[in-house]
Amino acid sequence: MTFEHPSRREVLKTTAALSTAAALGVATSRAQDRSATPLGRLDAVLNAATESKDVPGLVAMAATDKDIFYKGAFGTRDLAKGEAMTGDTVFRIASMTKAVTSTAAMQLVEQGKLKLEDSVPNIDPVLGAPQVLEGFDVSGAPKLRPAKLPITLRHLLTHTAGFCYPVWDADMVRYAKATDMPSVPTGKLASIRMPLVFDPGERWEYGVNTDWVGRIVESVSGKPLDAYFRDNIFGPLGMKDTDYVFSEQQRSRLVSVHQRKPDGSLEPQPLEIPFTPEFRSGGGGLYSTASDYLTFTRMLLQGGSLDGTRILKPETVALMNRNQIGDVEAGRLKTTTPARSTDVDFFPGQSLKWGLGYMINVQRGPNGRSAGTVTWAGIFNTHYWIDPARRVTGVIMMQVLPFGDPRAMKVYGQFERGVYDLLKAA
Repeated sequence: MTFEHPSRREVLKTTAALSTAAALGVATSRAQDRSATPLGRLDAVLNAATESKDVPGLVAMAATDKDIFYKGAFGTRDLAKGEAMTGDTVFRIASMTKAVTSTAAMQLVEQGKLKLEDSVPNIDPVLGAPQVLEGFDVSGAPKLRPAKLPITLRHLLTHTAGFCYPVWDADMVRYAKATDMPSVPTGKLASIRMPLVFDPGERWEYGVNTDWVGRIVESVSGKPLDAYFRDNIFGPLGMKDTDYVFSEQQRSRLVSVHQRKPDGSLEPQPLEIPFTPEFRSGGGGLYSTASDYLTFTRMLLQGGSLDGTRILKPETVALMNRNQIGDVEAGRLKTTTPARSTDVDFFPGQSLKWGLGYMINVQRGPNGRSAGTVTWAGIFNTHYWIDPARRVTGVIMMQVLPFGDPRAMKVYGQFERGVYDLLKAA
């Protein structure tokens, strides 16, 4: 099917219709025409990635501020079981939870219940009287001192408070061993009651900052974090498949995590056994679908509202999207646990900053994103980006370890490039 001088909106509408037809298995001439279009080429690239077992399966979606114009599901949820990936597959989105928690905190800032520059509420000694890890004595015992500055909400939202994750900090691995500090996936509060590794505001390091933001949201709002999300973000936006727990029906749609082995093959891991953690993690732990999360990123792309439902003010979203860390560089991580994460440097040679909840591309990305794009990911290789300049957002969900797996990152880059090719075609 061809159009003579089609408008951008017409092409996007056609793209969305073709994508939906193929996703539903509708054998129409329009769906058949898809193979000769930029849309069909993108389908072919993503399908090839699953056929070659670069990744077992994926769901990818993209939208402008007007329309959803790409939907694709390819491969399998589990290589051992062979269940087909579908658009409603449920994923562990891990640190993509952080943008949701940051949105909740900024709602409370809008209401005057929190301030970015004030010391955070003293809900725990770790926040009220933070200690900095200076090193270890000759016996291996940690050496601590009081932090020079109080922790602010801005510090927590920008990962400049001094907290870290042991998976990317060797000193904290040593501290955890010396003190029997549990790991974050245990869901124990003691796993985030750690010392700082530098004074607040001194530099950037990715860590449990947003877990503490979640605790603050609970304290200030008087609601458990999951209830706050449902009442103020998920419910209003119609995100029915996003939560910390899942029903049996949702469990039937849950994808398996696949671990990359030394020989490059992928091994599916057993599904987790549900348990009740000591706290709901603001930094991770949500389950969601690509469709639900695209709803969330579309809200941010449109300045805080979607389909008549306002979640944040436009000026708040604009603030979240601006560099909040000055000359400090962000976004690079060195692993202590190669099976869990690679050394992370998604944009080698480029300056990266952090806003109030996510990373910022200062320069144009290699696959099409504009300077000023905001972006982040989850440890199981779920990814999103929001490009305010081109008015486009994309979400791709996979479930592969380690984080930053080169083959998964290649697929992510191919998807992004394909999205911008579709925009050019329009």
